[in-house]
Amino acid sequence: MGLLSFSLIGGVIGGAATVAAAPLVLGAVGFTAAGIAASSYAAGMMSAAAGANGGAIAAGSTVAVLQSVGAAGLGATLTTATAGVGASVGAGIAAVAAVLI
Repeated sequence: MGLLSFSLIGGVIGGAATVAAAPLVLGAVGFTAAGIAASSYAAGMMSAAAGANGGAIAAGSTVAVLQSVGAAGLGATLTTATAGVGASVGAGIAAVAAVLI
């Protein structure tokens, strides 16, 4: 199998795996459908963001976006972006593997 084949397969696998893993990872760190889980990494992020912003969480901030995704899931735009990043990383890893094999 050539470099292009490895990269294509790696890109497909990377894109699919990233989209599938995103909700699981967000839930694991505390961004859940029910809100931010107490004593979680997400709660620490929220506390730090609120402290830095005078007690409020700014709309569009990292914490706000992650909580929105944790509560409602990835929308079309974030699904596309997440798949693109995963595909790029997967293709890059596969290309390196093809050269080393």
